[in-house]
This record gives sequence, structure tokens and C-alpha cells, in this order.
Amino acid sequence: MTSIFRLILLILFMAAAPVCANTPGEVEIGGTLPEATMQGLSGPSRKLSEFRGKPLIINVWASWCGPCRSEMGSLERLFWRYEGKKFAMIGISTDDYPEKAKAFLQQSPSSFSHFIDSRLVLENMLGANKIPLTVLVDARGRVVGKYYGAKDWDSPEARAMIGKAFGITLPAK
Repeated sequence: MTSIFRLILLILFMAAAPVCANTPGEVEIGGTLPEATMQGLSGPSRKLSEFRGKPLIINVWASWCGPCRSEMGSLERLFWRYEGKKFAMIGISTDDYPEKAKAFLQQSPSSFSHFIDSRLVLENMLGANKIPLTVLVDARGRVVGKYYGAKDWDSPEARAMIGKAFGITLPAK
């Protein structure tokens, strides 16, 4: 009877455990992002490699995603606080329709560059099976952090976390 009870508990535990499946072609923390051409949304198309040489913050979002929308202001404030001197920042929309993503960007003006990932290349590469996702990439293109869910990116805690991940000091200003 005890072994049957243990078996039932094991089956129930396994059924309730979250599945952490990677996306196809996902680059894990410690891996280097491969080359990818990003379709411009708020400007021209660019290659991911153009951002090498400086740490990069990549935020993956969608116009229909409430948590994505709520954190966009803190990302904008973080970007302006350091004026692109300490790191670069880009946004990647996973919207199916560029018009919806552009409409959101017009409502919530953003000064950093945004791209759209209609072919799911970046979404899969970055591991964006949940959004919002913010990926920290060092100056050599190596993924040093992945953070799912909305965050207050200009908070002292987030700035300390970013500084530690990039090995830089982010002054309070």
C-alpha cells in the first residue's frame, strides 16, 4: 500500500511540475548569440552583430501583453538615465502585425530602437516562450542574464543587477 501511495504522489507531482521546454535554437545563458537580421519597426533594419562592443539589453514584448506595456516606461527611463553610454538597448516585438506594434510605440513613445520578429527567429533564439523577457548580453555577444516578467528596470535593485551582470558601475545620477 505504501508503494502505491508513493507512486500516486510521484505521478501527481510530475503532473503539477512546470514544464521548462526550451524554444527551438535557444541560446542559453553563457552562450553567444548568432548573427540575425532584425526587421526595423521604429527605424531601419539592422544586424544583431552591429550592437557588439557594448553591453546590450534586449526586451522582448508584444502590444497585446499587459505586463510588457507596464514595464516599457521603466525601460525608457533606464535608457535615458544613462543616455546609451553604458549599454545599448533594443526592443523586439513578437506581434503578428507590425501596425499594432507601431501603434503601441506611438502611444508609448520610446527612444530606443525596436524591431519586429514576424518569423520568430529572435523569439526562439532568446527563449521568449513567455513575455516580457529581458535578456542581458555582454559586449562580446554572450548572454549573461534572462529575466521573465515585468520589472521596474530603473529601480536601484534592477540597476545593481544590470551593473553586476555587465561588470560595470551604474551610478545613481
